[in-house]
Amino acid sequence: MSRHLRSIFPLSVIALTLVGMASPLAAKEPIKIDEIIQIKTTKPESALGDASQLLKEQGVDFSAAGGVSALPVLNGMMGDRIKVSIDGNELTASCANQMNPPLSYVSSSQIEVTQVIAGISPVRMGGDNIAGVIRVDQINPNFTDSQELSWNKGYLAAEYQSNASHWLTSAGAEWSSHDLTIQYQGAYEDAKSYDDGNGNRVLDTLYRAQNHSLIGSWKDSEQQLSFKVNHQSIPFQGFANQYMDMTDNQSTGVILRYQSSLNNEGKFQAQLNWQGVKHEMGFFTQEKPGMMPMLTDADDFSYKLEWQWPILDGATLYVGQESFLYQLDDYWPALESSAMMGPNDYLNINDGERRRIAAYTELDWQPAKQWQLSSGVRIEQVHTDTGAVQPYNRMPMMGMPNADAAAADEFNASNRSQSDWLIDLTLTALYTIDSNQSLEFGIATKNRAPNLYERYSWGRGVMATTMIGWFGDANGYVGNIDLKPETAHTLSASYAYNSDNNWDFSISPYYTQISDAIDAEVIGQFNRSDIPTGQRNILQMVNEDAELIGVNINAGKSWNTSGLLGLLSLQGSVSYTRGERDIDEQPLYQIKPLNSVLSLHQENGNWLQSLSWEWVAKKDRVDPRRLENMTDSYHLVNWQGQYKWPQLTLTLGVTNLFDTFYQQPLGGVNIAQYNNNPEQGFNNIAGAGRSVNFGIRYSF
Repeated sequence: MSRHLRSIFPLSVIALTLVGMASPLAAKEPIKIDEIIQIKTTKPESALGDASQLLKEQGVDFSAAGGVSALPVLNGMMGDRIKVSIDGNELTASCANQMNPPLSYVSSSQIEVTQVIAGISPVRMGGDNIAGVIRVDQINPNFTDSQELSWNKGYLAAEYQSNASHWLTSAGAEWSSHDLTIQYQGAYEDAKSYDDGNGNRVLDTLYRAQNHSLIGSWKDSEQQLSFKVNHQSIPFQGFANQYMDMTDNQSTGVILRYQSSLNNEGKFQAQLNWQGVKHEMGFFTQEKPGMMPMLTDADDFSYKLEWQWPILDGATLYVGQESFLYQLDDYWPALESSAMMGPNDYLNINDGERRRIAAYTELDWQPAKQWQLSSGVRIEQVHTDTGAVQPYNRMPMMGMPNADAAAADEFNASNRSQSDWLIDLTLTALYTIDSNQSLEFGIATKNRAPNLYERYSWGRGVMATTMIGWFGDANGYVGNIDLKPETAHTLSASYAYNSDNNWDFSISPYYTQISDAIDAEVIGQFNRSDIPTGQRNILQMVNEDAELIGVNINAGKSWNTSGLLGLLSLQGSVSYTRGERDIDEQPLYQIKPLNSVLSLHQENGNWLQSLSWEWVAKKDRVDPRRLENMTDSYHLVNWQGQYKWPQLTLTLGVTNLFDTFYQQPLGGVNIAQYNNNPEQGFNNIAGAGRSVNFGIRYSF
């Protein structure tokens, strides 16, 4: 391990070279550490549960997975195509099914700051992505005027949801002074499998999870030092749309962050990150029985250096350098009683690593009163490698050649060391028409290199291939060492209008053309049953060109009645995305159909309530390669009320008020249900039926 760390840290000389090339031209007013700004959201204090519920309000869709492991979707693109950072730490999903994606490591109650940028994101917010950036932060210190470290605030919160007998609890405590703060936050969830709108149990959707974090910060007038230590434990989590479940996930992470002003001429930030994960897949419930352990050990190491200077009038220059090292071992222990799964351990990814080295520069400036421009360049090298692999055995299977043995030999004889260069270019312009209107335009080239599973999953047998893939489609997948990076060329625009009489409107169309998109082609079929509905495909990762086009529309109106109703606001949104491959114009996988949300909010003194109506159109454009299902149109109605006292907050809500049955268009197929009743075939996972929810929060 030490040899890997030595290989990334000397590269800080790249950033030092860039600093010498881009020294500040003119200093502005003195900059203090207190001026470091973070973008806050209007997160309700009572928010509990996984982070997906909070981010949905910011336009993020999610592909169904486990209870806390849903994969984010932005502008029709999912998973690794979105850069997710937790307190600036870019985590990697360490699982062949991406059961532990970055957002699974933080609960809503622990989040202080969120930021979502779909499509064209600043290069300083991360590379190796083509769909956008999701950033969530816990580190957001609150200092007081006290000279001595003393109690500042704390809270206890709990919620019960009737569907799935779902319990959520959270606690926080904070001690602060004028230069020091220490904070603890913890969250716990326990849920059984939920019922759909017809009252039927959606098998294998139960889970349990807990997260803990300890955060400390110290500052003076010019610098700030922060640390975070976090730990997660998930003893079990069901995945209805995967052949396996999570039977354990233990993770510990450490973040160190230093920020300072530079002789009143700019800012500097340095950050070190580490997270280790021990992950296990298997079976734990009679709702989807089986016996087969799969183990994953992984570590993420990274550092980031960034300088920020004001130059000339109305311009800010950012220069940064980053390095990332991801190490992965994925192996499947032999079963003594199994002739097929033994006598050797199956080495899926053996001593795999993915190293990224990046440098960037970005300039934000205001050339005229009505114009704000931003341009950035990011250069990144991604290197991947892995060791030799082995199958369970080399014996013929039921008189047939051992496909995994032959695949292992071919894989071990190949050149597994691969390097890719990524160059990201962005340019955005904001034009303020008048005090009520603005136009924004953007153009960008973004890149993403293959992850370790896309490149190095080598098995060819049915069992081996069906253990690979985070798509929830019940198909099997094979990697491809020769994959090229994806390159996305994106054009976007946005028009926003904010009136003087409290209503607003925005429309944001976008177009993305992806060269060498990492997709999949059919290379075989299998059927584990003797009925036609059991047929699935085996697919191999390939590069193909694709394009996506879409639009997001938002509108709102507020009224202050100055009477019994108090403050009222009506908000609505409509989203549409269309994605297809260039070669045959077939639809891309898991594109959400036309959808809209309309919500009415009321605030009157200590009382708040909201009523929302969500409508999703029929999904009739489906991916034939993945045997994707169509889903019917549906609508959902949700209500929530909240009453606040100085220290106590009570909430009452009903989700899916009319107990509507619907199948999730981004849910994938229900393998647990298929195993229980194969005659029904592979149906999409049903959404949750009505749930009556009660929550309480006490602040002290």
